[in-house]
Amino acid sequence: MAEHHIKVNRAPVLTLWATVVAERLGYDHDEALTLGRMVTTLDAQAKGKRLGIYKEHKERKEKRAQEMKAKLRQGEVFLVDLVGRTIPAKVTDRGVRAVSEGRPVDPESVRRYLEKKFGSELGDVRSAMEKLAGAYSPDELSDEAYSLYEKFRPLVPGGRRGWGAQGELDLDYLRSLAG
Repeated sequence: MAEHHIKVNRAPVLTLWATVVAERLGYDHDEALTLGRMVTTLDAQAKGKRLGIYKEHKERKEKRAQEMKAKLRQGEVFLVDLVGRTIPAKVTDRGVRAVSEGRPVDPESVRRYLEKKFGSELGDVRSAMEKLAGAYSPDELSDEAYSLYEKFRPLVPGGRRGWGAQGELDLDYLRSLAG
C-alpha cells in the first residue's frame, strides 16, 4: 500500500484521472492515455492564459480555429468531451488518438510521464481512481468527473504561486469518495 499522502503536482493527477475516466467511458488504455494528456494540456493552457502566463496572438488563434473547422468538415478530426474539456481526436490505424498541433499524441510518452511522476505509487493511485470512477455510471461520471477531481486534487497556492507547485494527494480521501 502506498503512503496515504503523495506529494505531486496537479498535472499528472489530472492526466491519470482523465485517463481512468476515458477508460470507464469505453476507450482502450492507449486511447485513454492520449485523451487524458490532452485534458491536462488544455487545462494548463486555460489556466496559463487566465494568469497571464500564456498569451496567444489573435491571428494565430484565428488561424488555428480555421484549420480545426476545415479538418472537422473533412472528417479528419472529431471532438471528445472529457473531464470538462473538448479534445480534438482522430482515428488512426492504432485506434483513437488525441491530436496536438495536428499530430496524434503518443500513448507511450504519456505512460512514461505518469510512471516518472508517480513512481512506485502509480498502481495505488490508479486503483483508487478506478474505484471512484467505478462508483458512477458512465453517464454520471461524464457529468461529474471534473467536480470529483476538484474534490481530491492536491491543494496548491492560488494564482501564479501555485503554477507547477506540488501538493498532497490524499489517497485515503480519494478512496473515501467512492463510498
